Amino acid sequence: MPPAPFARGASRRTAAVLAGFALAVGGLTATALPAHSADAVATALPADSPVRVNQLGYLPDGPKRAVVVSAASGPLTWQLRDASGAVVASGATVVHGADQASGQSTHLVDFGAYTGGGTGFTLVVGDRSSHPFDISASLYDGLRADSMSFFYQQRSGVAIDAALAGSAYARPAGHLGVAPNKGDTSVPCQAGACDYQRDVRGGWYDAGDQGKYVVNGGIATWELVNSFERAQRSGGEAALGDGTLRVPERGNGIPDVLDEARWELEFLLRMQVPAGKPMAGMAFHKVHDAQWTALPTRPELDAMQRELHAPSTAATLNLAATAAQCARVYAPYDAAFAARCLDAARRAWAAAKAHPDVLAPATDNTGGGAYEDADVSDEFYWAAAELLATTGESQYRDSVTSSSHHTKPADDFWWGGTATLGRITLATAPGVALPADDTARLRGVLTTAADAHLSTMSGQGYRVPLPATGYVWGSNSAVTNNAMMLAVAYELTGQQRYRAGALESLDYLLGRNALDLSYVTGYGERFSENQHHRFWAHQNDASLPHPPNGSFAGGPDAGLEDPVAKAKLQGCAPAACYVDDIGSYSTNEVAINWNASLAWLAAFAAERHEAPALPAVQVTPATAVVPEGGTATVGVRLAAAPAQNVTVTVTRSSGDQDLTVATGASLTFTPANWAAPQQVSLSAAQDADAVSGSATFLAGGPAVRAATFTATEADDDATPGAACSVAYRIDSAWNDGFTATVTVKNTGTSAISGWALGWSFAGDQRISSAWNATVTQSGAAVTARDAGWNGTLAPGGSASLGFQAGYSGPNATPTHFTLNGGACS
Repeated sequence: MPPAPFARGASRRTAAVLAGFALAVGGLTATALPAHSADAVATALPADSPVRVNQLGYLPDGPKRAVVVSAASGPLTWQLRDASGAVVASGATVVHGADQASGQSTHLVDFGAYTGGGTGFTLVVGDRSSHPFDISASLYDGLRADSMSFFYQQRSGVAIDAALAGSAYARPAGHLGVAPNKGDTSVPCQAGACDYQRDVRGGWYDAGDQGKYVVNGGIATWELVNSFERAQRSGGEAALGDGTLRVPERGNGIPDVLDEARWELEFLLRMQVPAGKPMAGMAFHKVHDAQWTALPTRPELDAMQRELHAPSTAATLNLAATAAQCARVYAPYDAAFAARCLDAARRAWAAAKAHPDVLAPATDNTGGGAYEDADVSDEFYWAAAELLATTGESQYRDSVTSSSHHTKPADDFWWGGTATLGRITLATAPGVALPADDTARLRGVLTTAADAHLSTMSGQGYRVPLPATGYVWGSNSAVTNNAMMLAVAYELTGQQRYRAGALESLDYLLGRNALDLSYVTGYGERFSENQHHRFWAHQNDASLPHPPNGSFAGGPDAGLEDPVAKAKLQGCAPAACYVDDIGSYSTNEVAINWNASLAWLAAFAAERHEAPALPAVQVTPATAVVPEGGTATVGVRLAAAPAQNVTVTVTRSSGDQDLTVATGASLTFTPANWAAPQQVSLSAAQDADAVSGSATFLAGGPAVRAATFTATEADDDATPGAACSVAYRIDSAWNDGFTATVTVKNTGTSAISGWALGWSFAGDQRISSAWNATVTQSGAAVTARDAGWNGTLAPGGSASLGFQAGYSGPNATPTHFTLNGGACS
């Protein structure tokens, strides 16, 4: 288990005396939850029950387990009753006995055989009943949206709209320099860190305080963007698409989860040291108030001076990793932004390599958390993995394969330990340029780690992927992170036990735990509602709101690291060391990285699984250009593990008969090697015509979802001249690089099926990345081939591609272009 995060926002208030806390273990026994502070506006919670369930409910096709607190030595009879009170299932408990983490004696109830649906179910044992719950395939749809709304409401630098967040949560923009704010638009450095000011507006407030930290913003952003990457691979990305979340950008054609993540990415980019300054390319570690602000303090009323803290290697590598991921995922939606991200990632990587041991000190904790990290080798591995997945370049592959983390077991991840984030990307992102045995080994270490979590769960009364020693600061985020590992293992293997483990982790967080309490505000009959926060502070000020639905409490911390916890939780069992009090920042704070893993997990749980999805065939590239009389290859793999061996057959389905499959017409994929690309060779017959024909090929078979791809013949008899025009535009330029857009238009009367655009640079320009086309460069000569989906140009139609390049000296615009070998007029 990783060490606990350090305090981010110590309260300046001492909580009022709370009611006593006791754990009882005999018979069917209830647990007393600590009462609210005396100065709080009381909110009546239902009494706790010894029959502990996921208080939100269960999925029809998921696991359905409950825990009964009882010292009875023999099985107890249970009944599942619907909303009318009718018994729809019954059975006997399984005696587990003493549970070390909770200090309770427990029985297990498994009612997974019941697959009906509805609302208002209860589980009854003896004369005691659970809280009501639902069984529904749409169970997690609301949590998916609410856990993401948390981020919109944590935005800095923008007014929060009542129409999106509710009237209680609307507020003016914070930290834009509007009095009394000093603002984030022109922030000075701490003494000695720099001699200039930076505009670092935007981003998310980190936690209960209003600081903004690159190292915590990094993992939180990665988890949100990765949730979309995972959904794309599973075919469930529409549920995270445009119009699915309550964000002001909805309706812009970009998936809402990426809109939300971009708010933080833009802030992270602003935290990069600009060119021409000392340590250019590095990232400032954090920005926050010079002193701790009082609780409560609304963001727009914060009068403290804001300060930038010195750059660190850890922050720089967080920027490199998340910006590289951004370049990969945002390219289809905003090519210019993706190019900005990749440029920032490259510069951050180079800066970190030049400054590999600039460490943030643990003593820098006045006004905000230190977020210190004495070992950044894991961040180097993570950043290299993301850059490799995005660019395929050998320099990043060498950094990945030479890292000690590359051959280690997969460890638990958190903001200070990020190597496994890199492992997940390398094992799941399509087309990563690693040898097949390397990819298979990485997949193996991830599933081995997931197996360890399942083993931990099986030995516990409450089935939590956390050992009894794991209840430290932010323990609930360790649960969600470990559940993410289980979900990744499910994606890699298709084995239902991993999905079940991930879902049972949600059962724990939503009420099946030692306190019979949901740690997510607004979810369940009994839920946390007084998390440590400077605006959502109803317990301190009745005019302020409770945290919004979907806010996620940090959870039990056996270390008792704040005054309220020390005063009220002495002698608690590890899993019960929690108090729903705004002053208990060590057990009850919120944080962006904690809510990010909850949002990832909620999106996974909300995906419909009525029937096992067939693994999809993936072909790279989607368009191949085959020289006349020669061959070209494409790689074929599956998107997920098949249940058993499957055969994929590659055939021409339509088009020019000169294009055929030379080798690889029949490919076998197993549950172990499904991710390793297999090569298919295509050939183009030599003929005397001057037509560059094209053909469509089908790669499919039983038990897979087929894919199509196209091949175009590069005819060596083509005559010069082509009915086309080309526009070349430089979009942005800096001292050693630029981005450009090239648009080719078909000015003829016949459609063009498959295109290859060529030009030569007059200087030393070298293209480093491209989008909307496959671009190769040999010396000064460049060839850009269509991306498949934009391969057909109707008469009068056009297609645009973009690229980023480096240069020195002149950057003249090319003057001569060819299309499919013929000169454009």
